[in-house]
Amino acid sequence: MSRLTHTDYANLLRFRTALRRFDSWSQEQAGKVGLTHAQHQLLLAVKGHDDPRGPTMSEAADYLNVRHHSVVGLADRAEAAGVLHRVRDDDDGRTVRLRLTAAGEQRIARLSELHLAELSRLEPMLRHLVAGPEGTPPL
Repeated sequence: MSRLTHTDYANLLRFRTALRRFDSWSQEQAGKVGLTHAQHQLLLAVKGHDDPRGPTMSEAADYLNVRHHSVVGLADRAEAAGVLHRVRDDDDGRTVRLRLTAAGEQRIARLSELHLAELSRLEPMLRHLVAGPEGTPPL
């Protein structure tokens, strides 16, 4: 039998609800700076990538949990919007890397500031879910 309690289910419900609300809020914030939700995620994948040369299309697809061809179309639209550009890798000319334009840098910086502030606001609720109601780790 399961050891899950009603509190466990209620906490999971609160977490899933918070995720959905955060995602909706995030989508709205992206729209306010002229990006789609997917473009915001792509810019974050480029900016947060560890290699300063930028991620490859495959790496970006992995970050976004989508197929390679989906990132190609997304990169096309982001490039048309002036927030991203493609560059050939210096070591392997077959490899294409993604980099942000100045406009892309400005938009991801603004969105990231907003998102980090929102996550700070949500931290007490998230901490409660991880620690459990009595401060002990769940399960």
